[in-house]
Amino acid sequence: MLPADPSNETGIRASRRISRLTLILGFAAAIAVFALKSHPAGIGVALGTILAWLNFRWLDQALIALERQATAQQGSPAARVPFQIYVKIAGRYVLMAAAIYVTFHYFAVPVISLIVGLLALGAGALVGSIYEVVSGS
Repeated sequence: MLPADPSNETGIRASRRISRLTLILGFAAAIAVFALKSHPAGIGVALGTILAWLNFRWLDQALIALERQATAQQGSPAARVPFQIYVKIAGRYVLMAAAIYVTFHYFAVPVISLIVGLLALGAGALVGSIYEVVSGS
């Protein structure tokens, strides 16, 4: 992870919490589906969870890089965004589409289980937000 900026410590902690909760909730759901439904469906939930986590991490890294660039170029008439940021933002969708296609087409994993795994990010963000409200952070 990036070095802690005292002015954004709460945001960094929230980002880490959402990242951890996405994996915890997603893999817990994958284990439950694996045991109660079917092995391919459980694997699909686990793969969807991994894709959701990667998507979140890459988006988080791209936004942090954009923030740093904006701060560094403050007052400049023509701000320049590095090409790597565009690659990370677009690459998230390319990776997800390719992984979903290959998993569904070649490994016969139910597509609905992949979608359930992708929803782990929403669950992680929801639980993380509830924690922030309850703890008063």
